[in-house]
Amino acid sequence: MQYLLLISADEDLAVTRMREGAFASFDTWITDLEQRGVLRAHVGLHESATATTVRLRDGEVLLTDGPFAEGREQVGGLAVVDCADLDEAVAIAAAHPAAAFGQVEVRPVRVS
Repeated sequence: MQYLLLISADEDLAVTRMREGAFASFDTWITDLEQRGVLRAHVGLHESATATTVRLRDGEVLLTDGPFAEGREQVGGLAVVDCADLDEAVAIAAAHPAAAFGQVEVRPVRVS
């Protein structure tokens, strides 16, 4: 089953951690999952200030600069993993470097 790992953290803290060398641990995490054959996608996002939020109201497209929700914690990336079960997906999420200073939400992917 595929699971989405939605990675989020305090943006300022995430930037600090990346400057401190967190990229190396991300590379190690990604390489491990690639070798295991479970990683389907992994992308990091630019800061939330670069977001454009789109809403459709009464047939009109409304655009707002910035993220959907204002706050310190923002989505910074996502991964899709193919796992035997939720326990394996949780173990993979717990090993993600951002889990140490943010959080990783694990959700099953709906396949139609």
